[in-house]
Amino acid sequence: MFDKLLSIYRPAPHTDRLPKEQQAPRYKTLRLQTMLSIFFGYAGFYLVRKNFSLAKPYLINHYGFSKGDVGLIATALAVSYGLSKFVMGNISDRSNPRYFMGTGLIISGLVNLFFPTLAGSLWAMIALWFANGWAQGMGWAPCARTLTHWFSDDERGTKFAMWNVAHNVGGGIVGPIINGALSLAALLGLAALTGDGLLPFFLIFYVPAFMAIAMGILVIIFLRDTPQSCGLPPIEEYTNDYPVTGVADPEREMGAKEILFNHVFNNKALWLIAFANIFVYVVRYGVLDWAPTYLTAVKGCPAGTARWQFFVYEWAGIPGTLLAGWASDKYFQGRKGPVSVICMVFVTLAVYVYWKNPANRFWVDSASLFVIGFLIYGPVMLIGVSAVDLVPKKAAGTAAGFTGFFGYMFGAVIAEVGIGRVVDRWGWDGGFKLLFVACVLATILLAMTWNKHHAADR
Repeated sequence: MFDKLLSIYRPAPHTDRLPKEQQAPRYKTLRLQTMLSIFFGYAGFYLVRKNFSLAKPYLINHYGFSKGDVGLIATALAVSYGLSKFVMGNISDRSNPRYFMGTGLIISGLVNLFFPTLAGSLWAMIALWFANGWAQGMGWAPCARTLTHWFSDDERGTKFAMWNVAHNVGGGIVGPIINGALSLAALLGLAALTGDGLLPFFLIFYVPAFMAIAMGILVIIFLRDTPQSCGLPPIEEYTNDYPVTGVADPEREMGAKEILFNHVFNNKALWLIAFANIFVYVVRYGVLDWAPTYLTAVKGCPAGTARWQFFVYEWAGIPGTLLAGWASDKYFQGRKGPVSVICMVFVTLAVYVYWKNPANRFWVDSASLFVIGFLIYGPVMLIGVSAVDLVPKKAAGTAAGFTGFFGYMFGAVIAEVGIGRVVDRWGWDGGFKLLFVACVLATILLAMTWNKHHAADR
């Protein structure tokens, strides 16, 4: 019985190939269906992760937690997500993504339903948010596996960029969703439902939770594993695009040991982008996750306006990510390093403006956040694409999880608990000095990847 239950998580078996005249229209339909499934599915993960940034001011102002305390809660997710991204990434390379990803979404949604009821206990919240992080680790890797099976090497920068804006859609829309839910609650006379002014705090978790559960169910219904499981030829054959993969048979399923020791741990180029990812994530989350707290505490920004500025940061990443992916394919022959370096140089300048802008000039803060968001998601996305480019496609989930492990286990931890503790001790100037150093180190490390592209470049 248990084996039968687990069997749905194994890669879908190959089926008899469709007649040649049916392959092109079927491929076109399923590629669109696959892209939409992983796009909205991954956006769903962000609804039940980035909502915590909006909850921080309530935990500080209503429940009496320090900035370091809320940073510790967020760090619990970063640590578990980093570990899970690597562990579950390796498992995802040997799993069917439709069930694997859908299960993670549903679990994450359920965790969010329980989380606000434990707001009085720091350690209970840490434990539950740690569990959320582990479920979140079931999102990125199956998407990477799916993209490498359905889209060819020559189009991968652009297609990854199109999918990657799901980060921004899911993370950015949390603020408007909560604002809309609060407006509806006021219209229905429910604004004082909790009796203590904490209705927004509860809605920050409940609304995204139900949306994530619904999206998990839809992923299970609509996502597909590989083209071969749908009676289609492999993507390399269909597009006549055969990249250097480092293996004789790119369609052969590999075991965990082979993936880890033959294609990940001995891959010098992969280690380099993994370390770069640490500092990119310090900047990404150091700016984003503390924006509502920083803007309301230092810049005199109303909470509703801060939620919209949070939205600006995330959604600015949509055109920025698409431009970065297109530029890497169009002007740099698929190389990701040059675009990443250019982005980080201008991110550094924008972080400085955001830091030094005086209070009450909200338009400058908004413009700075727009520029940072527009540019930072290019390197975030391109590091992930570089990881899957540097390994065979059957190891894509593990490679993506490996770089993600460094980004979250170290980068996001520094961004959360590190910045929280630094700000508690040295003020916001100390926090921004930490961000500035991270910008410089990220730029230097990414410059060392300037000519890296295929598995042969390891």
